[in-house]
Amino acid sequence: MSEPVVPPAAEPAARADTAVVIPAKDEGERIAATVTAAYALPGVDLVVVVDDGSADQTGRVARAAGARVVRHSRNRGKAAAMESGAEAVRLLDGERARHLLFLDADLGETARAAAALIEPVRTGRADMTIANFANRVKLAGHGFVVKLAHDGIKRACGWDATQPLNGQRCLTRSAFEAAQPLAHGFGVETGLTIDLIRQGFRVLEVEVDMAHRATGTDWRAQLHRARQFRDVARALAMREPAVAEGMSRVRDKLNRS
Repeated sequence: MSEPVVPPAAEPAARADTAVVIPAKDEGERIAATVTAAYALPGVDLVVVVDDGSADQTGRVARAAGARVVRHSRNRGKAAAMESGAEAVRLLDGERARHLLFLDADLGETARAAAALIEPVRTGRADMTIANFANRVKLAGHGFVVKLAHDGIKRACGWDATQPLNGQRCLTRSAFEAAQPLAHGFGVETGLTIDLIRQGFRVLEVEVDMAHRATGTDWRAQLHRARQFRDVARALAMREPAVAEGMSRVRDKLNRS
């Protein structure tokens, strides 16, 4: 009688050790493609979509694509969505501690390129990786927010970030926990970078072939950039006493005028 065939053990890179968290608001048209691409990543068997107060069918479409869905009844912002997604992963993991890969909801098929972000974390070369888009999308009027974040990070911890606002990041669970509480709203990436580098975590930028939807120039886009600027400035003020003091002087001057 022949011996039973025992399948070989999975290669380390193929083991399920990474969960994907996708904050999403009104992304019903693109979320399915992003979820499908995320599930194709090596070592990913859990995708959590945080429906952050969407008015469309984002949650329903994401669930149909195979994602676990957490819903906020109202829009609470990017940082809150990231925290909700990470908490959902923790509850599902139990004693496990998966790496966390955060992706934007509008990446579509290009989310497959995120494998390059996972590998350095999986092999222990980095505690957090940040995507550096090889083909940058021109974001009208976006440069002043990027400059604010870049210069603030450089002052706060000496790191020269290429794309400081890039939300495609993979990090260990321990690194994510060390960064709590996250900076508010769109300041979350700036705060994550500063807080982890200051604590001695290894941060690595990785070039990837990804693309997301460009921000327009209408009033909604302008309002979005204003909120980004506000949140990044707030994150820096919490981490740089000189910035906080300057903002306080500006508020006092406005109050007196």
